[in-house]
Amino acid sequence: MTTSRARRSPEEARRLILDAAASLLSESGVAAVRMRAVAARVGMTDAGVAHHFGNREKLLAELLRHGGRRLRDALRELLASWLDHDADLLAFVEALHALYRRGYGELAVALHAAGWRDPGSGMLDPVVEALHRLRPPGSSLDDTRLAVAALHQAMATETLYGSDFRRSAGISGAAADDSAAQVRWWARQLHLALDLPRSSRQGREWRFGLLEE
Repeated sequence: MTTSRARRSPEEARRLILDAAASLLSESGVAAVRMRAVAARVGMTDAGVAHHFGNREKLLAELLRHGGRRLRDALRELLASWLDHDADLLAFVEALHALYRRGYGELAVALHAAGWRDPGSGMLDPVVEALHRLRPPGSSLDDTRLAVAALHQAMATETLYGSDFRRSAGISGAAADDSAAQVRWWARQLHLALDLPRSSRQGREWRFGLLEE
């Protein structure tokens, strides 16, 4: 269903285009994100979409950044919770996984294969800083960064390759397709790699959603 055409500010038009592209990405993958399909969703012409983003490749690159901004917003809420409560690492890992499951993992891989490179935005810097403050005194900041980067890499490729990787390790059937188990495993590994305490400074046990395992 298309929206009626109306005069919009450039900022509003760009936002609507990116939201429409994100919906197409989530519904049908990267191949579905075409200029004509996006234009139809927002009630524009192909030329109107091109006016704001140039071509499909530029639109896809901006869409990936759009996903990064959404992730930063979600992480900002998580970080605010960490300041008042125990750090919920599982929630952080799930936030990364949820973003890439909406098609952004496929998009990131497709853009990289096409030669596009993001110079880096440091979007996980606040997470690195929050986790590093919880580590024992004298811990390596670079180790914290590497641990978060490894997790990010795993979540970005989980949707595309996770099942195949698990089958390669001898996991079969429904278990190979169960990303939730892998997400919980990564939350545990992050905790271990960073040598985080079992409880916060307030003395409450950390909330991993994993203790029953």
